[in-house]
Amino acid sequence: MNFPEFHPYVYYATRYEFSKNQTSKPRTCYSSSLYLIGEGKGVMKTRGSAYETIPGSLVYIPAGQLHEWVADANEPMVHICCYFDWMYMDRRLNFKYPHTICYDDKQLQSSLVGPAFPFPIPEHIKVEKLWIWVELFEKFYISNEYTNEKTYIRSLKAQSHFQQFIEHFLTYALKEEYIPDPRIHKLMEQMEQDLVRGRLLPLESYYRKLKISRGYFFELFKQATGMSPVQYINHFRINRTKEDLQYTSLSITEIAEKHHFSSIHYFSKLFRQLTGRTPKEFRELWH
Repeated sequence: MNFPEFHPYVYYATRYEFSKNQTSKPRTCYSSSLYLIGEGKGVMKTRGSAYETIPGSLVYIPAGQLHEWVADANEPMVHICCYFDWMYMDRRLNFKYPHTICYDDKQLQSSLVGPAFPFPIPEHIKVEKLWIWVELFEKFYISNEYTNEKTYIRSLKAQSHFQQFIEHFLTYALKEEYIPDPRIHKLMEQMEQDLVRGRLLPLESYYRKLKISRGYFFELFKQATGMSPVQYINHFRINRTKEDLQYTSLSITEIAEKHHFSSIHYFSKLFRQLTGRTPKEFRELWH
């Protein structure tokens, strides 16, 4: 997956009650889907496996994966569910509704199947504090219709809540090797705010807030960014100067001062180190 294009988009989210012994028939969704069992019981069958589902069961089905639901004979399940793609796919020319299910594999149009997530996600997990998950789902309930000029603002709100839900889901479902420690994200937000304001504190001030050692802080930071804290800070500062070099008439000395570099010599040296050009050479590319 091209991560700059990675932007989960929900098409349909709702609450669905099954009747006793009701089955969904084997089916394939063009989009990915998530099902939270809010009440009752049932069975989900997919890829040769069968999962008993009870309240708190959370089932993830990737786009294009054949599956089937069977409700319990006495306590039929209730789905709180959503259908989405990991990046938006426009199927308006092919289907009347954005959420589309195929019940005949021979008719499945593989080119319209949504993208896969790049890391393994368990098909079935059990969540705690069911009410929290239900509340998150309910905030982005959305009808099975394409967005238009009248529903655009309402859709924006639903997508915003869905993004928060997906962040919560991935943090819960993915293995630690794929999800950086959430403490680092909060710390980075503070660091970036301090950088923009020109009030960056010594690194020790940040990792002390986490009550971890310097070495462990550097390890977590690199897992989250691919860089050491110092490298990240340098890239962040240099990237902010590029806009002024391209689009303003500020002198290089003024830009160095504006972005709180200790001297123009240090600014120029760091800029060349990270970009392969001096600030002057970079500016000349745009003029």
